[in-house]
Amino acid sequence: MKYKVTDIENVSTVFLTGEIDMDVADEVREIVFPLIDAGKEVHLNLKDVPYMDSSGISIIIESNQRAREKNTKVELKEVSQPVEKVLAMARKFLWHTKLQKKTI
Repeated sequence: MKYKVTDIENVSTVFLTGEIDMDVADEVREIVFPLIDAGKEVHLNLKDVPYMDSSGISIIIESNQRAREKNTKVELKEVSQPVEKVLAMARKFLWHTKLQKKTI
């Protein structure tokens, strides 16, 4: 995985290139979390990410939680089609899980 960070005012855009899986998850956290901790709004550009596993989804969730704690936000930008499919499946799973909890 490769990355590039650009800063415009209080927005840091992280351009990620390559697969985001458990082998690189900690590296991505080490890139993104300090930006959030500094109070930056972080945009994750995923146009050059051909594959993401559950580790990548965890990074997105953790980043959003951390950003809320720091009163900032994380946005996904230019999500590649394969990653969008993974995110769509995760959204469906989370939605289904919430429905099950409400009916129990």
